[in-house]
Amino acid sequence: MRNTLLASVIAGALLSGCAESEKDVSINNVDSANQSSSLKAGSALSGAAAIWPKLDIEVKQDPAVEKQVSDLLSKMTLEQKIAQMIQPEIRNITVEEMRQYGFGSYLNGGGAFPNNDKHATPDDWVALAEKLYQASIDDSLDGSAIPTMWGTDAVHGHNNVIGATLFPHNIGLGAAKNPELVEKIAHITAKEVMATGIDWVFAPTVAVVRDDRWGRTYESYSEDPAIVRDYAASVVKGLQGAADKDFLSDQRVISTVKHFVGDGGTVGGDDQGDNVASEQALFDIHAQGYVGGLTAGAQSVMASFNSWNGAKLHGHKYLLTNVLKEQMGFDGFVVGDWNGHGQVKGCSNVDCAQAVNAGLDIFMVPSDWKGVYESTLAHVKDGVIPMSRIDDAVRRILRVKVRAGLFDKPSPANRPLSGDRSLIGNEAHREVARQAVRESLVLLKNKQGILPLSGAKRIVVAGDAADNIGKQSGGWSITWQGTNNTNADFPGGTSIYDGIKRYVEAAAGDVVLSVDGEIAQGGNTPDVAIVVFGEEPYAEGHGDRETLIYQYGTKKDLALLERFKSQGIPVVSVFISGRPMWVNAELNASDAFVAAWLPGSEGAAVADVLFGKQDFKGKLPFSWPAQPQQIVNIGDDTYEPLLPYGFGLTYADDNVLADNLNTEVSISSDNSQSLEILNGAVQSPWVLWLYSGDESLTVNASTHNVGAITYRTVDKVVQEDARKVTFDGSEFAAMRFASKSFFREDLSAQLLNKAALTLNINPHSTVVGSLTVGMNCEGEGDMPGSCSAQLDISEQVNALEQNTWSSLSIDLQCFVNAGIDFTGLVVPFELGSSGKASISVADIQFTPQAAENADITCK
Repeated sequence: MRNTLLASVIAGALLSGCAESEKDVSINNVDSANQSSSLKAGSALSGAAAIWPKLDIEVKQDPAVEKQVSDLLSKMTLEQKIAQMIQPEIRNITVEEMRQYGFGSYLNGGGAFPNNDKHATPDDWVALAEKLYQASIDDSLDGSAIPTMWGTDAVHGHNNVIGATLFPHNIGLGAAKNPELVEKIAHITAKEVMATGIDWVFAPTVAVVRDDRWGRTYESYSEDPAIVRDYAASVVKGLQGAADKDFLSDQRVISTVKHFVGDGGTVGGDDQGDNVASEQALFDIHAQGYVGGLTAGAQSVMASFNSWNGAKLHGHKYLLTNVLKEQMGFDGFVVGDWNGHGQVKGCSNVDCAQAVNAGLDIFMVPSDWKGVYESTLAHVKDGVIPMSRIDDAVRRILRVKVRAGLFDKPSPANRPLSGDRSLIGNEAHREVARQAVRESLVLLKNKQGILPLSGAKRIVVAGDAADNIGKQSGGWSITWQGTNNTNADFPGGTSIYDGIKRYVEAAAGDVVLSVDGEIAQGGNTPDVAIVVFGEEPYAEGHGDRETLIYQYGTKKDLALLERFKSQGIPVVSVFISGRPMWVNAELNASDAFVAAWLPGSEGAAVADVLFGKQDFKGKLPFSWPAQPQQIVNIGDDTYEPLLPYGFGLTYADDNVLADNLNTEVSISSDNSQSLEILNGAVQSPWVLWLYSGDESLTVNASTHNVGAITYRTVDKVVQEDARKVTFDGSEFAAMRFASKSFFREDLSAQLLNKAALTLNINPHSTVVGSLTVGMNCEGEGDMPGSCSAQLDISEQVNALEQNTWSSLSIDLQCFVNAGIDFTGLVVPFELGSSGKASISVADIQFTPQAAENADITCK
């Protein structure tokens, strides 16, 4: 039924939406047959020339610039040179340390602010920039007067700063297919960044995503390499200015094309994982953004966390040096990602000669900068790192600084745009953002032409994203993960509900905001329900998924849609997400369905399209999946999406989706394989912590005492294969297994496998009070209690024989019923108590097909 229904739509979209990309680059399925050949060191440059082009880079080398750089370099000491290669983070350096070392650059990570104040003003940002700049040119301690530069992740506007204009994330801009608009957005971002005294932006991301389960999909413009190539050039020109016009003028910042290379093609969509593409596919698919961005003159490239055929990019000499620098002709600098060098084989966060020798020019080393500085210095003195490699790195850094005018421009506080508060969230800037929102919306379904709406109706607006600027903005919005924000953190911004309300009130209709859908309008049934729902904010690491199923388990949003439908109320769904998702059930329950992506701070503009002020223009930048785990991209040998790349209805188009899409969940997974948490040792990716009150400790020894909890390893079958905890009852304490770095893990497949949480347990005393098994999905920066549950098992444990091992199993549905979202678990197991108890546990795991016969069951 579906294939017949959409055959003509798919054919038309492929012809109109893909012709250019298929003409320009090959995007057939990744061929990994010759993956190993790309890693051979011999004849590297000649091999690269066969695949990688010599780019006609628009920014040419200037003899005067090169002479200035050479003069500077000739006077520098080894210590001064290495300091140029070190980039610490603002939370981990002082002004005096800048004066002492003269770092070449520094950064603020996502969620880092001057004075650790989330609500720091533009003046606060400029003040910090001025202090660190003045310290860098003070030669009283280090003998160097080379100005430093500040880098920031301004990835959809100046997103770390309260009140800044936040544009739709890249996936939404890809739907707009408007390179001119993207260049305008980048220029606006540059001006708002410069208003805070910052010189350098870590953008654009030019990943070409192949597996939408990757948590950074929304940072990609499209699955089409040609779109990414064109957009990369537009963003670079918008940030830096055109090479023949106002290149790096007083209104422009240094740009960074990232992450080199292949981050969007990792196996399984695993963040920081392995890309196994052939070298030809690596260029044809994943490098096209560099063709566009470097040709336009991007001055920096960020190395990627991912590996290529098992070798980490931060240590990949062939790609960083032979390909990027020598063959493609890039003469700017390569900066690392957050401690990315520490992942190179044989390296640590404080020591990585391999990365320097491979072609890394700047270590992004947030807190361990002193160790990197000292180890790199020692490696040069010992001959491990050639002096020529240091000179090349520093030459590249100085070249960019000279080109950017940092030796000639006033200090940050005295630059033309610095401190200009009128630029932050400027109304003209917001209007451009509203245009971007309007052009990014993609209409997937429109039964009986329910859209556009009339404002002169009774309308209920529901869903937890309706009046939630933080949720509609997504990750990289003030905080790194985009969490722990309220509408008050977005002054000048508007929610989607704000726009709807404006239209309805202007037309003398009735509008009610009811997040949970409980409506009361004087007995009058609403004419239509607009339900705004979707993914919670996330950024890298936390956003990786096992499947593309939306909200498996609680299905609370689907229940909301179906409640309206059962009452005969037409439903318009506005879906907030960082990627296409398997939402067949939600599509069936909707009369109209709009993919709104992550629109940013100007949510009110959504209503401009819903109420017909402007027609829908957006087209899918990614193929929409027909199956929960489907990897589908244009150019595939077998191409069977639910909706194809380039699809998007206008008001003049007939609807193509009926209400009978398949909703049966079918995923490929090994039903016999358990997910182990503790099996003798703590299993990856889990790390064991102890908590008591305000105290916490990572377990790194066989015994620990933390507040009210005493911990030790004990023997069950073999030596130290179990863990014993004793609670003294003075306060709540817990033994908690958490994911490494507190990243969220998608464990929804365990629900599909009808798994139970099982463990072996040995009570050594009667439990006094409660003994809880808990889970939570709170990552870094999340608001406490956002997703947590504790089940009291004291009754079951007290019924067991003491000092004897017994098994205990809990149906995972019990945790779902208590509010746990298994698509983003941080803590899969916690044993806690505020009373007295002494317990040993072992063999903790999720066991497939064990829910029905669990000791504790829940329907």
